[in-house]
Amino acid sequence: MVFSSAIFILVFLPIVFALNYFIKSEYSNIFLLIASLLFYAWGEPMFIFLMLVIIVINWSIGIAICKAKGKLKNLIFIAGVICDLGILGYYKYAIFFVSTINNILGKNIIAEPEIALPIGISFFTFQAISYIADVYNKKTSASHNPVNVALYISFFPQLIAGPIVRYRDINAQIESRTITWQNVALGYKRFIYGLAKKVLISNVLGLCVDTIYSYDLDIIDTQAAWIFALAYTLQIYYDFSGYSDMAIGLGKMFGFNIPENFDYPYLSKSISEFWRRWHISLGVWFKEYVYIPLGGNRKGNLRTYINLFIVFFLTGLWHGAEFSFIIWGLYHGFFSIIERLGLKKFLDKSKLFSSLYCFIIVIFGWVFFRADNTLTAVRYIVRMVMPWRHTDLNLELWTYADNKTFFVGICGIIGMGVLKSIIPCRISDRWRNSVPESVYCVILLFLCLAAITSNTYNPFIYFQF
Repeated sequence: MVFSSAIFILVFLPIVFALNYFIKSEYSNIFLLIASLLFYAWGEPMFIFLMLVIIVINWSIGIAICKAKGKLKNLIFIAGVICDLGILGYYKYAIFFVSTINNILGKNIIAEPEIALPIGISFFTFQAISYIADVYNKKTSASHNPVNVALYISFFPQLIAGPIVRYRDINAQIESRTITWQNVALGYKRFIYGLAKKVLISNVLGLCVDTIYSYDLDIIDTQAAWIFALAYTLQIYYDFSGYSDMAIGLGKMFGFNIPENFDYPYLSKSISEFWRRWHISLGVWFKEYVYIPLGGNRKGNLRTYINLFIVFFLTGLWHGAEFSFIIWGLYHGFFSIIERLGLKKFLDKSKLFSSLYCFIIVIFGWVFFRADNTLTAVRYIVRMVMPWRHTDLNLELWTYADNKTFFVGICGIIGMGVLKSIIPCRISDRWRNSVPESVYCVILLFLCLAAITSNTYNPFIYFQF
């Protein structure tokens, strides 16, 4: 089940919200846990048992860590991490590992396993790891109530695609929370904005991207390659940030404060800043549980660069079991390192140049992210940077983009931070929570429902992770 579906908006959400509001508070966690498991089982009925296994393992590991001391405590924690990573590795990377070995050896030594990828496994596995890590580091206490841990790992608003939440940031809300109509209104408004991002912008641009990508590469010209890259740059932002907005809004409706996950990343003036604004919860996770334990920037420049290399390698690998994802991660790591080596000082001299630099680097990076393999990504980039080599191609623009596509694209560019940067704060403050904004949200919701009921194209990019 996806947030941008009629069954969720018109059936699941109203029923779950109403029942949760009227039942006694002491039963709310159990009810939301059942609702979350049903939400996940709607699309992944077989994998609900896998999630329950992960919940039981990590709840037990947390209790065991609290009771153990010394080396035994260390061994229990390591065993828990290995177990979580082992489950993630099997379902997400086993096929990639086997195919890589076979390609290196030049023949099929090992038969490729047929393994279906559970939706959102990277997200809820990372939450499970952060729970036992925080218990181990005494940043939070282990919960003796399995329902609390189960709800933390499986809570449906952020179960499928984040944001990744640390237990210590939400444990107090799990144990006790208050639902106010003010927060419900704010949450519903945030949900509508996220839904509009997804349905009215991302889906339209995504159709353009998929149409171009479906063509044979031999007929893709420079114009099509650039429209493909720019459209995907906007599509993935509005897809993922829209989902995060919906998750945060749903959290507020049920009494939870889920952390922000995006802060207008395309306004960044460096790749380092981009990663402080893009998928914030993942960046925080890698910083706290990988970068800092490796030594961070405390052990000299060389060690800092190695640590950054490791983090960005893992960031790429986390996104998918393909070399194109790994290259995408290392690509961002490369620019983060050279910015530390001195490029950042040069970029700080010009806001315009630094903004263009960052946006262009990000655009080329998304080509690697979208392409099915590295060679395809390189061929698209060659068409983007060497137009003179493809002057004989003339793919008609109307075959993959129309007036609606360009109108939505312009709206997307304005909405990615341009409008926010030019509108005075006093005007935006007056707009926020005003009657005109409420009317605007009602119109957006109507348009979204109309689009959902009339269109079957409704993918979520980050579901695959």
